[in-house]
Amino acid sequence: MDLNFNKNEDHNKLLLADLRKKFSKVKLGGGEKRIEKLHKEGKMTARERIDYLLDKNAEVIEIGSFAGEGMYAEHGGCPSGGVVVKIGYIQGKQCIVVANDATVKAGAWFPISGKKNLRAQEIAMENRLPIIYLVDSAGVYLPMQDEIFPDKEHFGRIFRNNAQMSSMGITQIAAVMGSCVAGGAYLPIMSDEALIVDKTGSIFLAGSYLVKAAIGETIDNETLGGATTHCEISGVTDYKAENDAAALDKIKNIVSKIGSFDQAGFNKIQSVSPKLNPEDIYGILPKARNEQYDMMEIINRLVDNSEFEAYKENYGQTLITGYARIEGWAVGIVANQRKVVKTAKGEMQFGGVIYSDSADKATRFIANCNQKKIPLVFLQDVTGFMVGSKSEHGGIIKDGAKMVNAVSNSVVPKFTVIIGNSYGAGNYAMCGKAFDPRLIFAWPSAELAVMGGTQAAKVITQIEASALKNKGEEIDEAKEKELFSKIKGRYDEQTSPYYAAARLWTDAIIDPLETRTWLSMGIEAANQAPIQKPFNLGVIQV
Repeated sequence: MDLNFNKNEDHNKLLLADLRKKFSKVKLGGGEKRIEKLHKEGKMTARERIDYLLDKNAEVIEIGSFAGEGMYAEHGGCPSGGVVVKIGYIQGKQCIVVANDATVKAGAWFPISGKKNLRAQEIAMENRLPIIYLVDSAGVYLPMQDEIFPDKEHFGRIFRNNAQMSSMGITQIAAVMGSCVAGGAYLPIMSDEALIVDKTGSIFLAGSYLVKAAIGETIDNETLGGATTHCEISGVTDYKAENDAAALDKIKNIVSKIGSFDQAGFNKIQSVSPKLNPEDIYGILPKARNEQYDMMEIINRLVDNSEFEAYKENYGQTLITGYARIEGWAVGIVANQRKVVKTAKGEMQFGGVIYSDSADKATRFIANCNQKKIPLVFLQDVTGFMVGSKSEHGGIIKDGAKMVNAVSNSVVPKFTVIIGNSYGAGNYAMCGKAFDPRLIFAWPSAELAVMGGTQAAKVITQIEASALKNKGEEIDEAKEKELFSKIKGRYDEQTSPYYAAARLWTDAIIDPLETRTWLSMGIEAANQAPIQKPFNLGVIQV
């Protein structure tokens, strides 16, 4: 291996070490003292509950582990959005599990908590996955109620989704393992089956203090809405469990009896590991985001047997399109080529940039995958579409629009991996979050923004310097450098993959070596939901 490979490898492994360090902190939720308090109450933590519920030694992926990262500092923070979401297997059946983390503000719902719960429901609905709710929440976080309560994508949307999923035949099971109050009380009862843990679980629209204040009635919380009340008097819940473990065992028994439904029928054969060593990815991926590299070297370390069947290989070369398999599943891959390429006309094209010919190629390839019922995988390292008079006169906007149209109207499931840059309209064309990928996740090397930090900082610096000059302020070279450095630092923070993950613009930040698992589990989930409509591009300018 050359020196550059070793430098890249060291850099990417440092990023991975930082990822693992951050995740170790996130897993503690509200901290060790609060975890200890839960254990003294005879309760498991959210993560312990999920680990107990899911099949041992089976694949599992976590959605939104960095949700809320760096947000709500004035409120004490909200690690993982105060809720843990994992896709795994219960008695061999793939399910999604949502568990309130009672160590974070007693499981109260912050704005990002609501967004994360809605994302979990969206995954369940798109893929027809059974969804399990492990409820332990104090309800809406009142100091921020205006950002979680009334809008279309706020708290109430969760109950609307409960109702829609039930009508779609998607199994929902809820276990009340702690507090379940006010509007939140509707979630378990709008599920298909509900369990409650004796002495620790409680459900009521208003607790004993509010009841006393509202109607003058004196009653304790257990009598008001405990397990005995709801299993023997109100009939609100279906099962009473002695403790957390018993409730989780009951869920396992219920899930084990769920039947199979029609599948989408995506092609799968026996999985084969890549011939080329996936660990080489650390050395291939450049340290600097503006450096060139051959994306085929990455692809050959992600796909089965390192086999890739290129589509229009020598046309539109800044986008790689072709067929492969990942863990046995047939996939169509659309990837940004990150090295400078030479066209048949002898022209040089920049790596990571989408040109008219590459957009045209991708549009046709996406249509082919839809015709053949092949899931699409987008590997993003894109700086955007080509600019300048030659591109504009050649109709780059029209060709880009055709590609965006194809991505938007695609009916086969789409999966997006942000490897490096994800800038501007390139993010959109390569199936960014706005275009409904079934899963979208990033490597630690990812950057998401309208444009790169240096370019953006230069533009903003020029605008701010001009504004200051108009006010009569003297801007010398040193002042301009200081202004540039300040702006670039702020912009770089916003392009970080953690900034994106905190806001759920991506589902996760993962080790590149986990990419095959994420894609395989994602396609397996998507295979549970038959395609409901034909592929139609609608009206496009040719």
